[in-house]
Amino acid sequence: MPATRYTYADSPIGRLLLTATGAGLTAIEFPRGDVPRPAPAGADEDRPSFDDVLRQLEAYFTGRLRHFDLQLAPAGTEFQRQTWAALCEIPYGETRSYAEIARRIGRPRAIRAVGAANGSNPLPVVVPCHRVIGGDGDLTGFGGGLERKRFLLRLEGALPTGLFA
Repeated sequence: MPATRYTYADSPIGRLLLTATGAGLTAIEFPRGDVPRPAPAGADEDRPSFDDVLRQLEAYFTGRLRHFDLQLAPAGTEFQRQTWAALCEIPYGETRSYAEIARRIGRPRAIRAVGAANGSNPLPVVVPCHRVIGGDGDLTGFGGGLERKRFLLRLEGALPTGLFA
């Protein structure tokens, strides 16, 4: 098993825990409330190895980056990885429904499964699960909480009409 490294990134949506292996970035975890997630057991703190990730996150949160270019290594099933790949195709500033993502991956009836895969995305922000909304335009759930989802969509100029901050 590859060695896990970690660091924290301060952001407008809280202190994010970043983890990676030699294969790439494995997770971005939101804090619970205002408390950062604890580092994984046995992981080594290694801030320098996250320089590129930290630079890109900072550029994203300041509106200077619209597409991440990072080596990603999320753990998941083939269906989850297909769903996450489809999320990465949603352009900055746009949203898609769960049904649209299901059609995109060739599984038009798998709307709930797409929702579950979206909810288990280990790389939020970078793999933009926040850009997926309900078919009726509702924000629906988000692992980081709806306030963070609203923040990210507002940052990108994609907050659906009628949804207040």
